Order: sequence, then C-alpha cells, then structure tokens
Amino acid sequence: MTVQTLSPEGMFQPVPYDHVSIATGSRHVHVAGQIARDGEGRRLFPGDLAQQVAQVLRNAHRGLAAAGADFSDVVRLRFFLTGSTPEMFADFTAGMALVADELDLPTPLPPVSAIGVDFLFEPDVLVELEAYAILD
Repeated sequence: MTVQTLSPEGMFQPVPYDHVSIATGSRHVHVAGQIARDGEGRRLFPGDLAQQVAQVLRNAHRGLAAAGADFSDVVRLRFFLTGSTPEMFADFTAGMALVADELDLPTPLPPVSAIGVDFLFEPDVLVELEAYAILD
C-alpha cells in the first residue's frame, strides 16, 4: 500500500477521517470536478444533498478506477458545498454512508475537507468533489 493515514494524539477527534496521509509513489492521480451528473450529463438528484454526495463519490470512483486506483489509494478528498450550514452535515455524511460498502470506502476516510461556497457549476449542483491519489 502506498498510502498510510493517521490521526496524531492531540488532533480533533472523533471525526470519520484521519487528519494526515503519507504517500509514496510516482503516479499521481487527480480526479476533479465531480458533480451529480451521469455519463450523458443528465442532472441527478436535484435538491437532495445526500444523493448528490453519493453520486459524486461514485463518479470519483469511476475516475480512480480508470487510472488503476481506488479509494485506498486516495490521500485527500476535497468537497465543495453550496450554501454550507452546520445542519447540512447529517445529509453530507448520510451520502457517504449510502455508498460506503458499494465503493469500499476506507474507515476512517483519508483526510477530508468540506468547503462552503456560494455557488458551483450550475444552480442545482449542491456538491463537487476532488480526489487525489498516489500509486507506485
């Protein structure tokens, strides 16, 4: 395995991700701009944050797989959330739970950032995802 994650003593806990990732390898895989669209560009799950989170993770999984990677190779996930509020966290984590087994998401997750933004690509896009992986 090229990626090791950890949460040193004294860092905020409990969270569903590790705070630090350490990776070795020469192939860097970046999957960016993943929104809740299918391969034909159709809008999926308007207004449903949990389902959109699940879809962006599915889309990122496809991108990783095309490069020969999976979520165990990911060193960082970065989510952008429109109109972010603390109340959205339950739907955000519910979306991850919807696909955790399907996509074999590691527990804990690699480092995760959830960044609130005013708007994304189009008005119905509630979440966008970037995944960064390292392969040997």
